[in-house]
Amino acid sequence: MSYTAPVGQIAFILNKVVGLPEVSNTEVFAEATSETINAVLTEAGRIATEVIAPVNRSGDLSPARLENGVLRSSPGFAEAFHALAEGGWIGLSANPQHGGMGLPQALNMAVNEMVASACLALQLNPMLTQGQIEALEHHGSEELKALYLPKLNSGEWSGTMNLTEPGAGSDVGALTTRAERAGDGSYRITGQKIFITWGDSDVTQNVCHLVLARLPDGGPGTRGISLFMVPKLIPDEDGNPGTPNDLRVVSLEHKLGIHGSPTCVMSFEGAKGWIVGAEHKGMAAMFTMMNCARLGVGIQGVAQGEAALQQATTYAFERNQMGPIIRHPDVRRMLAVSRAEIFAARAICLACAVAIDMAKATGDAEWAARAAFLTPIAKAYGTDAGTRVADTAVQVHGGMGYIEETGIAQYLRDVRITSIYEGTNGIQAMDLVGRKFADGGVAAMALLDEILDGAKEAQSQHPELAHQVWQAAETLRETTQDLLECDLPDRFAGAVPYLSAFARVLGAHYHLRAAINGGSATLARVHISRVLPQFNGELAAARAGVADLEELDDALFLGQMAV
Repeated sequence: MSYTAPVGQIAFILNKVVGLPEVSNTEVFAEATSETINAVLTEAGRIATEVIAPVNRSGDLSPARLENGVLRSSPGFAEAFHALAEGGWIGLSANPQHGGMGLPQALNMAVNEMVASACLALQLNPMLTQGQIEALEHHGSEELKALYLPKLNSGEWSGTMNLTEPGAGSDVGALTTRAERAGDGSYRITGQKIFITWGDSDVTQNVCHLVLARLPDGGPGTRGISLFMVPKLIPDEDGNPGTPNDLRVVSLEHKLGIHGSPTCVMSFEGAKGWIVGAEHKGMAAMFTMMNCARLGVGIQGVAQGEAALQQATTYAFERNQMGPIIRHPDVRRMLAVSRAEIFAARAICLACAVAIDMAKATGDAEWAARAAFLTPIAKAYGTDAGTRVADTAVQVHGGMGYIEETGIAQYLRDVRITSIYEGTNGIQAMDLVGRKFADGGVAAMALLDEILDGAKEAQSQHPELAHQVWQAAETLRETTQDLLECDLPDRFAGAVPYLSAFARVLGAHYHLRAAINGGSATLARVHISRVLPQFNGELAAARAGVADLEELDDALFLGQMAV
């Protein structure tokens, strides 16, 4: 297994496709000069390639383990993590007031992609820490910020997100974890959380848990939930890790993939915590972290697809079956379509990050709406595309792809979780046609207008490709208008294919933009002729409504009646 960070491809998309120079031209991000951006990408690529990637296989073969209540990380993980922390990569986009670099989120996501390609199990640690930093910057008290942010930004401490409970997964409002006021400004947290990524760590000095819990006077559902900072070790008067808190790791989950990432069952037993934000308003603060994490997970999907595709391509050049199999048309098709999908998914994720940066730099509500609309698309398409590409990479290997020793199966096993955690892709799609349509389709139509304008701009250079993209955008606009007039159940029944169709059209737009700015017109043609056409079938499914699904007898699902 080997990985080489695609620094040039990422830099091209940032600079020529998704508009990072516009971010750099704002006062807020004036320090993100082209020289700084190139230096960051180059050095991050080197660390990912030379330091992080070599530990990926050890994380799979020697998983994190719990020994007498003590977490032991996979071989090499501590050293690789410290290289990230010492380079300042964790606080890359964080506020400089508390030790961050203050660079654009788009650049941070580019770095995260390279690290996640190198070793997803390890990258989950800093990704969740970055989400916690974001939540504290927006919602934490000045005291919490001063105490926790410098340690989180430096990588001395790490952060987690504690939402899920045995009886409350996507239905967060059903949680039972309790919080009680202690009378000294702190709270006591009692309950159990599951699926807590990096819920314990021996690569950092302290683990800081953001925990959702309900106060005695908190109302039912999500409206009555509060958010608390609950550290593993309670900081002393000097801000250093002090006495152990009343919490523990009950067990580690045995998972399909990401074996090096300890997924913990956490027990809070009257643990001491401090409120983040206002009482009963915890979901607002947690959503800040979740939205950051959702884009980060989309990038993880791209990352694993990239790494798997690199290995499959190398194998195709080396494997001889009547000549190198890279010369076989079907193998070339698999690799070409995979490369086109990775380009499109990467561009969508980085465009979302640019929108986040522009919203922060300008305060413009249109940029914020664009970022919000792109987030579920980036998360779902990035992870679906990454999973498809990893699966195709196994296929390119033929029978050897099914043999664990080649290492290619690890990418498929590792990437599979990305379409599930941080809100399943079905939830992302329902969010897109639900909350994101609450504006009457304004954000959707603004993006479609941009795609149409881009097709007109490309008309002189690539008329055939431009016409196909223009026609696709018009068809997508018609379906969007139809869905806006539908009831929610009908929208939800077609939400997943609608999101996929939107992503395919958006990806074609970015391919076309790349082609007129010095990128590969041939790769754009591959996407527009082989990936984009699938949107027609997806839009037909999006319009199908819910009636046929509701009419199916439940017994049919159980195989208990004739079709």
